Amino acid sequence: MTALSFADVSEGIKATIARYTHALDDGRVDDVVTLFCADGACDMPGMGIHEGHEALRAAYTRWKPRTPQRHLVLNTVISEWNNTDATVFSDVVFLLKGEAGWAVQVVGRYHDVLRNEEGAWRFVRRTAEFS
Repeated sequence: MTALSFADVSEGIKATIARYTHALDDGRVDDVVTLFCADGACDMPGMGIHEGHEALRAAYTRWKPRTPQRHLVLNTVISEWNNTDATVFSDVVFLLKGEAGWAVQVVGRYHDVLRNEEGAWRFVRRTAEFS
């Protein structure tokens, strides 16, 4: 296998994070779940730990947006990486649209572990911390 460049790894990971964010905010549960490895997990404060596609599908179905929302994911840093695995952290700002317009609801950070499976980066674990 040819070694991936940092640019290839970075673009692939950032594309996965963007696809996740858009699918999450659009309420496309199946698209969110496909971005996790079969044994992938998410750990969201106050929402629990959910492991495997079935548990993830059930959780993201419960979290499906009822009003317009946006997750702004920025300052993504890839702290460790190779051809198959990466450790990443990103800041996140969660906005919700109400009667008065858009308002910040939560600010936090994602801690992610991703795996390159057949050329596609998927979440092994997505952990959030909110402040």
